[in-house]
Amino acid sequence: MRLPAPPLLLITDRQQAGGNISSVAEAAFSAGCRWLSLREKDLPEIEQRFLLRELLHLAQRHHAKIVLHGDPKIARDAGAGGVHLPAGSDVTEARGLLGQDALIGLSIHGAEEARAVDGTLVDYVIAGPVFETQSKPGYGPALGPDGLALIVKASPVPVVAIGGIEAENISDCLLAGAAAVAVMGSVMRAKDPADEVTELIAALMAPQPRPR
Repeated sequence: MRLPAPPLLLITDRQQAGGNISSVAEAAFSAGCRWLSLREKDLPEIEQRFLLRELLHLAQRHHAKIVLHGDPKIARDAGAGGVHLPAGSDVTEARGLLGQDALIGLSIHGAEEARAVDGTLVDYVIAGPVFETQSKPGYGPALGPDGLALIVKASPVPVVAIGGIEAENISDCLLAGAAAVAVMGSVMRAKDPADEVTELIAALMAPQPRPR
């Protein structure tokens, strides 16, 4: 399955967004973001379902894809377009629950994990942190572009770079072979999320030298 375009995944964090995820999502969609993942794992299931349905309603107007960082059953029940799973998850079960049309991703942190990914079940992997990140300080160590490139070479599916992603370092991720980038805090904390998304997409769409 092809990843949404532009290749920018926005992951939510209501704590950094001041609790108003929907307004940030609407601003991001209006600026061109077409891929968002709800990541509010500490919320009760009923609240996650409510938020998913609210975001799906917003996304319909912009033809955007909404997935869930979390339980595939919640994603299925709410009608989400897919699920993102933590490392070590049962991707066979998730694919069985969500079907072949769902977008299923998996978190990994190194080339060995990338080589073990089943490309018949997983559509993409998220790898990071590529750079130091304010959202998860101390989480790492940072892979750097060279570490990201090793994961890209080992992975049978597209790699989404995460961790400290900014407009200024997106080119490094693309040169390392990343198919997309994922952001959280830079947009969630932004005074103007639409402006931040516009800058990120511009960096993604800028002409790039050939990957390494």
